[in-house]
Amino acid sequence: MKKTFTARRRAIVTALAAAIAAPAISFAQSADKPVRIGYTMSRTGPYAPGAQVSQEPNYVLWAQQVNAAGGLSVKGQKRKVELVAYDDRSEIETAVRTYEKLMGSDKVDLILPPWGSAMNFAIAPLANRYGYPFLAPTALSRKLIDMQLPYFFSLLQQPDKMMGALVDMLKANNVKTIAVVYMDDLFGIENMASLRLALRGTNIQIIESKSYPLGVKDLSPVLKSIKAMNPDAFIGITYPPDTILASTQSREIEFNPKFFYASVGTAFPLYKQRIGANAEGVLGMGSWNSKVTPEAKVYFDAHTSQMKKEPDRWASGHAWAGLEILQQSVDKVGLDRKALRDYIANNEFNTILGKIRFSRGENASVPGTVGQWQNGEFEVVWPQARATAKLVTAKPAWK
Repeated sequence: MKKTFTARRRAIVTALAAAIAAPAISFAQSADKPVRIGYTMSRTGPYAPGAQVSQEPNYVLWAQQVNAAGGLSVKGQKRKVELVAYDDRSEIETAVRTYEKLMGSDKVDLILPPWGSAMNFAIAPLANRYGYPFLAPTALSRKLIDMQLPYFFSLLQQPDKMMGALVDMLKANNVKTIAVVYMDDLFGIENMASLRLALRGTNIQIIESKSYPLGVKDLSPVLKSIKAMNPDAFIGITYPPDTILASTQSREIEFNPKFFYASVGTAFPLYKQRIGANAEGVLGMGSWNSKVTPEAKVYFDAHTSQMKKEPDRWASGHAWAGLEILQQSVDKVGLDRKALRDYIANNEFNTILGKIRFSRGENASVPGTVGQWQNGEFEVVWPQARATAKLVTAKPAWK
């Protein structure tokens, strides 16, 4: 698995470098000053598998499309976009230093967020201090929302919404016992706390909960002990490598509960590629696919055509929606960052996920959701009002 990820990262980084470098030549020859947009992204290190699926390909695709259309409309005046991007190597200190340089000395016009809850938790206060609007597509942290940073806007559903939707679905299907493994970082701890809170007052019992460290290589001992307890549902609050690890090792030991839920990475095309037919019936974090709106289908097809791969059905949709919001706002009020912040905070936007508005920095329009692989597509199955397919209530046996 590690070898595959490494090869993919190298290929993606090479493609991204070419995509970013190419328009710089034309900018130097242009009389118009480009809009410089800075960010760091995990191109190496443990966050890279997620970052290079759900976030940076969308930044690059968006810049390509904007420039192909003549540039970003800044209060009606078209200016090219120049991405100023660095590899943060999945290191928070590196990301902090780089963003300080981008905002403090380089004074880029705008910034885009890095990948992951922990990274965003470190960078969002910095962006607030420098006064840069920060539309975060991969930050799951109620603590970060509760900090009430004026320039911070979270696009992804927060742990209370996501775990609340999951528990509602389990309750509706008479689940009585669950077992949980979770990442021992901000993402895992906050989601675990939200899960416990959502379970209060229900008849669902947690019969096992185990944390594990970033970079874990073997989950089979805990999975074997959970199998012996025979829970109705397994919940993995996991990152992409761990999501695949938990799935493959559960198959190896023939641990096949009625409901099998994993988190980040379940909705990635890579999951379907690696797990194959065994993906059928697996649940996970995901809130959109190409069926949710006609605009989502246009985006999906463009991503698949231009980036030579499908977007994931989790945060890619939110990343694109954030770029749409930023673009609409710059068109309306220009690059004055305080005006941008106020416009984003006080208006509703058309996006591929539907209309989005923010309430105290949180996406107030997209509810918590549950997704499920069905016949090669990651369908939204909960809540029913947002579902693109009906929930399959018993996971098929591993093949």
